[in-house]
Amino acid sequence: MTANPRAFGVPSLMSRFFLGLGILLSMLLVGCASGPNANPRDPFEPFNRGVYKFNDAVDTAVLIPVATAYRDVTPAPVRHGVGNFFANLEDAWSVVNNVLQFKGQAAIESFFRFGVNTLIGLGGVLDVATEMNIEKHTKDFGHTLGFWGVAPGPYLVLPLLGPSSLRDTVALPVDMKGDLVTHIEHVPTRNAASVVRVIDRRSELLKATKMLEEVALDKYTFTRDAYFQRRRNAIYDGNPPDEDPAEQLPEQNIAQPPSGALNNTGPAVNEKAKP
Repeated sequence: MTANPRAFGVPSLMSRFFLGLGILLSMLLVGCASGPNANPRDPFEPFNRGVYKFNDAVDTAVLIPVATAYRDVTPAPVRHGVGNFFANLEDAWSVVNNVLQFKGQAAIESFFRFGVNTLIGLGGVLDVATEMNIEKHTKDFGHTLGFWGVAPGPYLVLPLLGPSSLRDTVALPVDMKGDLVTHIEHVPTRNAASVVRVIDRRSELLKATKMLEEVALDKYTFTRDAYFQRRRNAIYDGNPPDEDPAEQLPEQNIAQPPSGALNNTGPAVNEKAKP
């Protein structure tokens, strides 16, 4: 029997990760009872804070030093090209999700962005579409579920992946299927691309991380509230309706999150300024 080379790649490892994560979440949802003073949007706060501390430790020990070295050593034009390349791949998946949300103009513009940047922008290294004023509409499957009325559910901090919600965690395996990087047949190339993407995105958040440490009294609650606000704002394309008072987040932060600080603060940043 010949072993499938894809079995040794990142997608297979991530599939096992999500299987274990699903089992863990099931045990958590069944076994953890919310205390009388629990935040209704974060009933598993003790668990989440533990994962947050783990992520922060890995981020501090591994990703921040690597991302800092990458930023300092790699010329800015090269970093911009790398970021543009992965952002272009996101536009392809955004086409699908904008179609699923019946957003015709956004789907067309995402399609043309991907086509123009791929064909004229050297595979996406150059962001020609932005120069042509073709608007970017980044959407993932979590956005699509939210658009069709699926509530975000409890806040969850995922090991290595950072802030999420129950809805967005359920959507993650679908988003992985829509990620063009996971479809690269050559396993070493696929794994290298996945690692470079994480490092590149983490390097872009170094300044935001420093600002977050300066403005937030409690980085955990700041990140949680910012995550919910950003995701909700993106689902409604920047024009969210007034929230039901029962669903509003408690006001625990007095400062606005710095630009870029709305992304994951766990070591593996899975969004690049993604709404």
